[in-house]
Amino acid sequence: MEETALFTKLFKDYNSFKNSGISGRHIRQTDIQNLLEDLEEEFIVKKIGESVLGKPIHTIQFGNGPIKILAWSQMHGNESTTTKAVFDLLNYITKYKDKTLVKSFLENCSFCIIPMLNPDGAEAYTRVNANKVDLNRDAQALSQPESRILRKEFEIFHPDFCLNLHDQRTIFSAGNKPNSAVLSFLTPSMDKERNIFPSRIQSMQLIAKITQDLSELLPGRIGRYDDGFNINCTGDTFQSTQTPTVLFEAGHFPGDYQREETRKYVFLALISVLKAISDNSFEEIDYRDYQKIPENEKLFNDVILREAQTKNEVVDIAIQYKEGVKDGKLQFFPEIEEIAPKINKFAHKEIYCENKKIEINGESKLTENVIVNKIALNGVELPLKCE
Repeated sequence: MEETALFTKLFKDYNSFKNSGISGRHIRQTDIQNLLEDLEEEFIVKKIGESVLGKPIHTIQFGNGPIKILAWSQMHGNESTTTKAVFDLLNYITKYKDKTLVKSFLENCSFCIIPMLNPDGAEAYTRVNANKVDLNRDAQALSQPESRILRKEFEIFHPDFCLNLHDQRTIFSAGNKPNSAVLSFLTPSMDKERNIFPSRIQSMQLIAKITQDLSELLPGRIGRYDDGFNINCTGDTFQSTQTPTVLFEAGHFPGDYQREETRKYVFLALISVLKAISDNSFEEIDYRDYQKIPENEKLFNDVILREAQTKNEVVDIAIQYKEGVKDGKLQFFPEIEEIAPKINKFAHKEIYCENKKIEINGESKLTENVIVNKIALNGVELPLKCE
């Protein structure tokens, strides 16, 4: 199949256009500033406002076609995978601007991308902005400058399609199987009844097309996010204007806590959705295929210690990494989430303790919601790196 071959080749060639100037999880405005300045003349970079703390917010515009696509990333400051993939996309467009696929993008579409909507949250590595407001719950109140900047750009640009680019936590599976969701998608609801209007059908078709294009490269690891309606969310608000909106959720590829593998699949998904829009191929897709994508479930912990002997009983211990910046660096802090005789979840890393005596932080009496500094089984310390 021609399109399967296209995405297989893109996957194979990815490192040739991956933007090496940006990596890791803690992506700040200073990390993208040089990348913005280095963009070639076919990209128009424009400062469109400032964050609460005065950091610049930019758009990148390119293409000359009639179909308008608005995309924004890092609305949540600690969700940076899609930002990396956006700059991979820009690299790809620069390198292959004379090729048929990229020409189709540029001739059929006009793009407006906000690569980092929440630079204050990005600096602090927080979901919220400097006023501790979740911008993705501020679409109606518009209480924050960043929210108003996005809304103004939406009204000025008047997009035909919106791409709302996010990350999701490591807890999510693709359905009820032991497969972490590497990519998840959502067509936001337009009302409480979750009715399916023509514009929502288009975003369903686009997501079904992405899934079709990537299913062989990412089998069993593409999920569908819950579509409960919340008009305060940006996607729901924009969808309610009958603008087809696709929510991207970059998830966890096994062993990839820096999300360098995941960014590759986000890049492929961006190519897929742009191709489908530019050549209208999504219109051939049965929108009901969207409903066949397995829904996200919260079935994973980062680490589960199985059958560990505490002071009083044999238990399973679930550990979840908490992310935070310390001494200017992003760190992962393992925290005990649950202690129970049997934990019926999957884990990205399972350690079978074989009824050995466990001590955490030197204590055999264990407590939930405690940061783990040291684990020992029968007195032998276990490594607990984030991997």
